[in-house]
Amino acid sequence: MIASNASTGKGPSHFGETGPCQARVDPLAAVREPGDPPCDVYLTGTVFLDIVFTGLGSAPVRGTESWARGMGSSPGGVANMATALARLGLRTSLAAAFGDDHYGEYCWDALEQGEGIDLSPSRSVPGWHSPVTVSMAYEGERTMVSHGHEPPPEAALIQEGAPNCPPRARAAVASLEPGRRAPWIAGAASHGTRIFADVGWDETGAWDLAGLADLEHCEAFLPNAEEAMRYTGAGCPREAAHALTEHVPLAVVTLGAEGAYAVDRRTGETAEVPAIEVEALDPTGAGDVFVAGFVTGTLAGWPLADRLAFAGLTAALSVQEFGGSLSAPGWSEIGAWWRKVQSLDSQDPAALRRYAFLAALVPEEEAPGWPLRRAVPTIGFGRSA
Repeated sequence: MIASNASTGKGPSHFGETGPCQARVDPLAAVREPGDPPCDVYLTGTVFLDIVFTGLGSAPVRGTESWARGMGSSPGGVANMATALARLGLRTSLAAAFGDDHYGEYCWDALEQGEGIDLSPSRSVPGWHSPVTVSMAYEGERTMVSHGHEPPPEAALIQEGAPNCPPRARAAVASLEPGRRAPWIAGAASHGTRIFADVGWDETGAWDLAGLADLEHCEAFLPNAEEAMRYTGAGCPREAAHALTEHVPLAVVTLGAEGAYAVDRRTGETAEVPAIEVEALDPTGAGDVFVAGFVTGTLAGWPLADRLAFAGLTAALSVQEFGGSLSAPGWSEIGAWWRKVQSLDSQDPAALRRYAFLAALVPEEEAPGWPLRRAVPTIGFGRSA
């Protein structure tokens, strides 16, 4: 197992001071051809304003006041995935409804101007305020409190995936809901878009795979170990991954501190990669970053084990920073990690070989450029001229 306790982030920088995030590596350069879809990945969903408190010694205790050592604000919800994809160099298009309040304006600018995400399918909805989540991180865990109003019809249509025929894209990431179809998923798949799906906790307690009707349109399904076992009735996550391939060609099950395990039904290939040891500051959005890393490797045509290793690495780097979306690493951070771990005499050579594919991707030396924006304690500062 590779150990790394060094955070490679460049620290917080307020929007307007640095300009857009620019990926210095195009992971799909070798597969791009004339006539390709205009965007690499399409997403739709709800954007939250996330306020994250870190450095708490324990969960808040009723009737007491707790002080956090750190705080950060950033776009959240589907913005976590969109930002992670964009920072890895994928052309990302997002359809989302934004409130017309200051929070919504901040999130829109942070994603479009700061991260270069295409928001042409998105809309700002008059009279609707942005949903807000407060996340408290402590002891490697987190507790969240969210608030939001029912969206008006125009916002609901966008969040449900309208337009029903999304733009042409190499891939789309969908969050499946038990007992509910999203019409855009079938439409996108019918036009050749490769669908990668995750899923949330089944509040109904049914855990019925038949209820995930859109799974039939998906190329890959990426649940965590508990979700995979509950949906399949399997006794262990690896058995669950194999069972899931009866319903989807590629199953990827995340195993928490143990890493991840994947099975590809079409090739018969399996892969398992251990997790990277890091000191976690905030786990918010790490699952989204993992999916983004796996989608990137899949679209680039990498071997299954390399995709798992890359996804785990990007997720590990993200938990060392504040916030969900703005904690996602870019190629400079990935390159800095790769150079750092190679320089440590105590590293296991076999573990280093697991990530040797990075040598052909990351810059040999850190290149000058815009630092990634990170979550800051407030969004209330005036913009720089």
